[in-house]
Formats: sequence, structure tokens, C-alpha cells
Amino acid sequence: MINKLVSEIQKKQAPIVVGLDPMLKFVPEHIKNKAFKEYGANLKGASEAILEFNKKIVDAVYDLVPAVKPQIAMYEQFGVEGVIAFKKTVDYCKEKGLVVIGDIKRGDIGSTSEAYAVGHLSSQDIGGTLYEGFGEDFATVNPYLGSDGIKPFIDVCRKEKKGIFILVKTSNPSSGEFQDRLIDGKPLYEHVAEKVNAWGEDLMGDSYSYVGAVVGATYPEMGAALRKVMPKAYILVPGYGAQGGKGSDLKAFFNEDGLGAIVNSSRGIIAAYKQEQYASFTEEGFADASRQAVLDMKADLNSIF
Repeated sequence: MINKLVSEIQKKQAPIVVGLDPMLKFVPEHIKNKAFKEYGANLKGASEAILEFNKKIVDAVYDLVPAVKPQIAMYEQFGVEGVIAFKKTVDYCKEKGLVVIGDIKRGDIGSTSEAYAVGHLSSQDIGGTLYEGFGEDFATVNPYLGSDGIKPFIDVCRKEKKGIFILVKTSNPSSGEFQDRLIDGKPLYEHVAEKVNAWGEDLMGDSYSYVGAVVGATYPEMGAALRKVMPKAYILVPGYGAQGGKGSDLKAFFNEDGLGAIVNSSRGIIAAYKQEQYASFTEEGFADASRQAVLDMKADLNSIF
């Protein structure tokens, strides 16, 4: 799957992943009202509104971007109905030919980690028939329980030719409380990066590993150092736009071939119509505003090379 991701980035000339992290306040009133009328002003109605919102966004941008990243918590907050909307979102995106990165940030050990890996990246054999769980192409994984939590994902990735992005240096302000702690003279995130590189050497695609890393756009100087530690790992870069990252900060995340990183924007794209610069699209034109936000992001990122 890493080969497909790289190929789609090259074909579309857009190292961009759209974060499908919907909140009900992002969904235009006409979509909510329609869903509430049909399903009720309840968890089912809210989930259906979010699904329809996602579909409109995807319809507007799928020809421009290689990948999407639905954040499962934004769906779980609506309970079982929200999880169903998550699965339907994954399926719809795959129908459009998009690579799907499940932002699930799972991290556990042993059989529990294996169950997470199977549920999101593989399938269950029930009575001789294989049934896929959620069916993403990649998943984000928390490494802080050690190799016990990562190995089951690597085993599934090897079997299914899918991938993971391991949290190395996250974009949130308090990440340094633990991730920046010095251990044997190096910050903890650098030790994690070395493990990512080692895990990835045994699971290579054509040019890049199936084992990638998450490094926040809000820490470009750390991105430069980590790029050297993980030369064959694709870096998923959150924190662009709404969290403060901009294209001019991100060159060091990429390799000299212009590949090696894919930059995420979530509410900066899906809620673009709420921003002053896209206000002329109005709420009815929210999907068109999202498309323009992608085009602007693409121009910004491509300007750094």
C-alpha cells in the first residue's frame, strides 16, 4: 500500500491528506436539518449528517488528493451509529480510489494489539469466510507500550501489504512533557524514531517502508533531525494550517526527491467555508470552499521545492 500512496502523491502532485474529522458544528444547517427530519434529532441523525457531509467533501476533492484520514474519535462520540458512519466513510473513500489512513492511535500489547490490527487492517475468518472489519489501508499507532504493541501491527501489515504510522513527535503543545525528555543524551522521540527505522527496514516497499512516522508540522526543526534518522519512513505531518504549520516550514520533512512526507489538514479543509478567506462560498458551497482550500494548500506545499 505504501507503493500506491507514493504513486498517487506523484500522480496528483499533492503530498496532502485530508483529515475527515467532522464535528457537528462543522456540518451546514441544511444537511443537519435533512438528516434530523429523516432519522430524528438523535445520534443516528447526527451520524447520518456527518456521513453526508463527508461524502460531499470527498466528492469535491478526491481528484486532487491521494489520501484521507478519518479520526475515529470524531465518530465514536456518537456511539454505535457514529462507528457505522466511520465504516461507511472508509468504504466511500475507497470507492473513490483514495488511500485511507485510519487515525485510530491504538497502542496495547499481545492479543489486544493483534485484535486492533486485525480489526482495522485485516479480516476475520468466520466459518471459512473472510470478513473485513473497518478496512483502512494504514493506521496510526502509539508505540509507548514498546515492541509488544507494534509487532502485531507489523505482522498484519506484512500479510496484508498495508501500513502504519507510528507516533514519534506529535503536534500538540504539551507533547514535550514526555517526548522531549532526554534519555542517554537524546530526546525520547529520537529513540522512538530509531526504532521506527529499525522496524521499517524489515518491511520495505519499492522505495519506502510500510512503517511510517507521525511528526508534527509545529516542530520543523525536529522534523529535519528525524528525517535523517528515518530516511525510508514516510512521515505523516499533522498540524498544518489550523494548528499553525505552513508550507515554508516543511521542506525538511521531505527527502531530496520531493517525497517522503504527506501533510495533513483537517478543519482547515473540511470547515474552510467558516474561514474569512473562503466566506464568499457561503454555507451552501461548503464543498467548493474545501476544494479551493486544497488547491491553495497544494500551491503552498509545491512552492517549497
